Amino acid sequence: MGSTVACFAQDVNKLILQSDVTRIIGTLASDAMRGRATFTPDIERAARFIESEYKQIGLMPLPGDEGFRQNFKLTRMSPLKTLVQINGKLIPEDSVFARTKLSSLEWSNNKEVALESIGAGKNFGTEFRNLSRSGKKMVVFVDPEFTASFNRLRDMTQKGTIVPKGDDTSAVVFVLGNHNDLKSFQVSYTAKKEELPLFNVAGIIPGKTRPNEYVIFSGHYDHLGILKAVQGDSIANGADDDASGTTAVIELARYFKKLNNNARTLVFVAFTAEEIGEFGSQHFATTVDPDKVVAMFNIEMIGKASKFGENSAFITGFERSDFGPILQKNLAGTTFKFYPDPYPDQNLFYRSDNASLAKVGVPAHTISTDQIDVDKYYHTVKDEISTLDMANITSTIRAIALSSRTIVSGKDTPKRVEKEKL
Repeated sequence: MGSTVACFAQDVNKLILQSDVTRIIGTLASDAMRGRATFTPDIERAARFIESEYKQIGLMPLPGDEGFRQNFKLTRMSPLKTLVQINGKLIPEDSVFARTKLSSLEWSNNKEVALESIGAGKNFGTEFRNLSRSGKKMVVFVDPEFTASFNRLRDMTQKGTIVPKGDDTSAVVFVLGNHNDLKSFQVSYTAKKEELPLFNVAGIIPGKTRPNEYVIFSGHYDHLGILKAVQGDSIANGADDDASGTTAVIELARYFKKLNNNARTLVFVAFTAEEIGEFGSQHFATTVDPDKVVAMFNIEMIGKASKFGENSAFITGFERSDFGPILQKNLAGTTFKFYPDPYPDQNLFYRSDNASLAKVGVPAHTISTDQIDVDKYYHTVKDEISTLDMANITSTIRAIALSSRTIVSGKDTPKRVEKEKL
């Protein structure tokens, strides 16, 4: 190990402590936080804790903000009634749900309403996304093969759905069952429409020589909240997803504030509403000039060893810029290694908050260690502190600190990601 790298490594080991990591994630993922669901008092408690950490570290608010909260509002539609009749027979309420920003629907064999299906053997996730975004009015019949996925989406919809701004009159009503003998259909739907407050929690360390160039470190602090009880436990603690990433953001803020030698301005942001559609990062992306954002380190689920073993993590969208090679170059002489995303079929580059910034050309990537293809705790009440490896979290945070140093110092500037419509 070269003397320069050894010096940096010694600093990072002294300044990023496993005891701090354990304390922070232990608070964020405690039962007292009740799963940090968006629009609940529980996420308010999480935000206050993150704010207190930022204040103790000595971060400054984003320019124009009075405090560490970046406040905004979204419209939520909460279903009140969804009735569907097929061939005059009422379908059970637990076998139907609607995706629309309209507050009411009354259909009766309407000619402009298309009839579609998600048949057995199809990729349910892809079909669901494509149909939901079609911009049309339709009734979609879902094969019973996808009952579990249907029920999960229905449960989420019943809790309320965020709707985008604009005059969109599209509506998709999903019905569980094939109903190949369809002769007639009727739909009656009403929903409650309300404007609700949301808040990212963000702080900065101004750059010393390049204050108008920004490097973002982010994670999302929301999770799923209260789920159906399993063995008496109903709290989806979200320890790995993404209390681990939020802990990394706080610890990196502490580290860089102690060094206090960053050329570029560093932004540390805990995003809200990732689990319901990445709305926190989408809002954040509208408040920054993307051309001034040099790179984004989004950190998501680093609580357990990756499929490559200890001292390793993967980077989503590795091939889209030279972000990964820059990070790996800065780790030369250490045992830690970054790999390309080994789960391309999971489409992870578009499933986390980095996508909101990548869309506008920022070299925005997510760093993770999660074995998403076999992670049995993902999005369950079992995602708890007891399942995590604190040493793995700590070593990954240290690696991010070391690997980012030439980007923070202004020596390296990753190539831009091609702008695209996500």
